[in-house]
Order: sequence, then C-alpha cells, then structure tokens
Amino acid sequence: MTSAVSAKRVAVIGSGILGVSTAVHLLRDGASVLLLSEAGLASGATGRSLSWLNSAGERSTPYHQLRIAGVDRYRTLFASDPTREWLRFDGGLMWNAAGQTGATKTRHAYEQDKGYDSKLLAPEEIAAFTPGVNATAVPENAIFNPGEGWVSLPDLVDFLMAEFHELGGELVLNAGRASVVVRDGRAAGVEVASGTVYDADVVLVACGAATPAVVAPLGVEIPNASPVSMLVITKPVEHSATAVMNTPRAAVRPNPGGTLALDHDWYEERITDHGDGTFGIPDETVQELADEAAKLIAGKPELKPASWKIGYKPIPGDGEPVFGELQKVPCCFVAFTHSGATLGLIAGELLADEILSGSRHPMLATFRPERFV
Repeated sequence: MTSAVSAKRVAVIGSGILGVSTAVHLLRDGASVLLLSEAGLASGATGRSLSWLNSAGERSTPYHQLRIAGVDRYRTLFASDPTREWLRFDGGLMWNAAGQTGATKTRHAYEQDKGYDSKLLAPEEIAAFTPGVNATAVPENAIFNPGEGWVSLPDLVDFLMAEFHELGGELVLNAGRASVVVRDGRAAGVEVASGTVYDADVVLVACGAATPAVVAPLGVEIPNASPVSMLVITKPVEHSATAVMNTPRAAVRPNPGGTLALDHDWYEERITDHGDGTFGIPDETVQELADEAAKLIAGKPELKPASWKIGYKPIPGDGEPVFGELQKVPCCFVAFTHSGATLGLIAGELLADEILSGSRHPMLATFRPERFV
C-alpha cells in the first residue's frame, strides 16, 4: 500500500450500516475516516429495518450476484462466532394469499433455475423444515429458503463501531443535515448544520432516503422511490420460531432478547406525516400488525408492541442499488439501496476498495449513479 493511499482522508455522511461498514473497511486499509451522523448512530433506516438476509424472488442478475456475495460476507462473520444472538441463519419462509398458488410455484421455479435453494412445501410439511410456525395460517403452499438469515443491524453497527474506534476513526454525532463541499469541481469536504466545514479528500454520501437530496445541489439527479415504513419490536414472548416469515399480512423475524421484529406495507396510508421529520400511526394499527403476526406463530402467542419506529425506507427510483463515484463531481461517492442489510458488508468492502484504489469494481458496474443521466 502506498503512503498516498494510507494518508487519504474520507468523510462519510451517514452512520447507518452502509456508512459504518465502508468507514471500517477504509480504516482497515489505512485511510483516515471522519463519520458524520445527523443524529445518533443507526438512527435512520438502519434502526428500523427487518434486515432479512436474502436474494429471494426475481431481480436482475447483477443484483442477485451482489446480494449472494452480501450473504456470503455475513456467513463469514457468523462462522467467526455462531453464538451471536443478533446474526442467525435459520432460513426464510414465505407464502402468498389464498388463490395465488400459481405465483408461489412460479417464484419457486425461478429460484430453482438460478440455483437458489428453494423448497416448495405443503402446510403439513413445514414443521419438518423449520419450527414454531402455525401451519394452519398457510393457505396452500409456502417456499422455504434454507440459506437465508437475519441480522439486528443496530447490534451489528455497535459491533463494527468498536473496531472503528480501535482503528482511530473520528465520529461526529448530532451533526444535523450535512452538505458536500465542492472546490475546483471536486468534492473537498463536508459542511454540517452548524456551519463547520470538515475537509476531506473523498466524501461518501450514505444517508439513506436523504441521499438524493444531498447530491441534488451538485447537479446529480437520483430518482427516489422511498416509501414511509414502520418496524415494530414486540415485548419478549415465548416462541420457537427461527425463520424469517414473509406473508400477506405480516413479516416477522426473531430478534435478540426473545422479542420479535415486525413490518409490512398494508398500513402505509394510516401513517401521518407531521411535516417536521416525524410520523404518527394509531396505536390500534400497531396492535393490529402484532395480532396478524401472532397468527403465524405456533400457539398464537399474544404479542404486545414494545416500541415502533417510522421513517423512509430507502428505495432508488428503479429499485436497483446506486453505488459509486459521481462523474459530475469527482471524489464524491454515493451508496443508496433498498437492500442495505443484505448488502451492508459487501457494499462497504467494495466501495472502500474503489475509494482507495481508484479502480471500479466490476460487480458495481450496472449500479452507477450516471445511469440516470
């Protein structure tokens, strides 16, 4: 490694999984890193993600390959300590609504064709593959994907931040909205809400659904399709479910401490935008989601919400990730994707490599920001 590369200073806007992962990979390779958070660590989408690790269903081949690599990096982390309760590989289970047997079979066939481990199960077969599921909730058939898993992203961020500090990273919390400073046509630092400017050789914008708005003043348009979403964490409950479940009325995954994480999209119209960056939802709707989730679990335990968070779920306009350097503004990189959990480790690795080496990684070729020009 050259001294020039080792001395490179990178400012990262955003303390979610993409920003933190990239920051740690940069530090591992000798860079100086400043990590700026609008509020607290993982206070945005990372703190309210179902964080299902998968590449199920249909998507472009490059996106599928990147997600498979993403799951691989989590498997490496899992193998280093399989006892962690915040990272598990116990499979994923999904089913469609009654009358959609054809769609489920089509998805299963598609997954098999691309070599993705996919098993089409009748309700009575589910117990042989994964425990704790109320099979009577499955109308016709289900798909079980044994290789899938889940991660609690706030716990992962805490894990990575321990290394961040050990490697000498600099953290600025509660910086407010940040903007990219441009000098001589190149990114040269970051200005935060207080007016303080932090100089840097490279800037990475990785602030979730706000990413398009941060790069818009630079003359770069990234279409934004980010919807408002909610994640609910239940109170601890006795259950034996281990798989992530994606169903017509609730998505459920285990969570550390005997709790469950829940989300879906049928209640989006019931969310109120207060216009100040905060959102509201009737308590009855939150409990309704918990009741729907309870129907999926063997014994139908009573589920009580302990907390819930609402905000924008990052989704680029075409659904595909956006990774890499802005051609209009050299030295400014972006990371914006719906699959922040699955891609969290691999994206950080590849972006750090691009930032320090100056070479474009082929796995990111179709995800460049300039595709929207």
